[in-house]
Amino acid sequence: MEAVMNKKTKTRKRVPKYLIYEMRKGSPIYYRDYDKVISGEKTTEEIMGSSELQSIFVSIILKWLYKQINDKKYFIAPNEIGYKFAPRSWYNLDIAIIEKDKLKKISDKYLTIPPKVVIEIDTKADLRKFENPQDYFHRKTQDLLDSGVEKVIWIFTQDKKVWVAEKGKRWIITDWNDTIDVIDNLKLNIENLLKEEGVDF
Repeated sequence: MEAVMNKKTKTRKRVPKYLIYEMRKGSPIYYRDYDKVISGEKTTEEIMGSSELQSIFVSIILKWLYKQINDKKYFIAPNEIGYKFAPRSWYNLDIAIIEKDKLKKISDKYLTIPPKVVIEIDTKADLRKFENPQDYFHRKTQDLLDSGVEKVIWIFTQDKKVWVAEKGKRWIITDWNDTIDVIDNLKLNIENLLKEEGVDF
């Protein structure tokens, strides 16, 4: 009887694969509020869809990049492109800047070529399994750099901070009214960009 009860308990705790947001070394990272989907409190669309805030930020930064970047040299991949950085490991990337000469053939699978620069705006990941929420951001950033990404930029909208991590250099956290180098001497100032777009935040 006890064995049957244990089996039922394990079955109830199993999380469907579609609620997996990312995977690190075979260990799933679920969407934030995934348990509320299981309990029926929220729909899948509610937790997977981007918020108004995140969507607008991605849109504004993409618009700026498309105007500024050398499009003969780089692809800009938005929309949380999947990046397989190691066996049984993949991350979703909000914006990835990829060197064209490294992407010889486009496939319908996850990206395996490391982008040159990754830009992330907040996260949809459930961070409760981490002792400290910063652990997730640190691990993801380090994994990306270790895989060959040259620079990772995090934009934290609630704190109005920007975190820049570059391979072989000291990581920095600064206010978003500061100007940072994104790629090839392209300078980005989040606060100024929002003002130019007429966005009040």
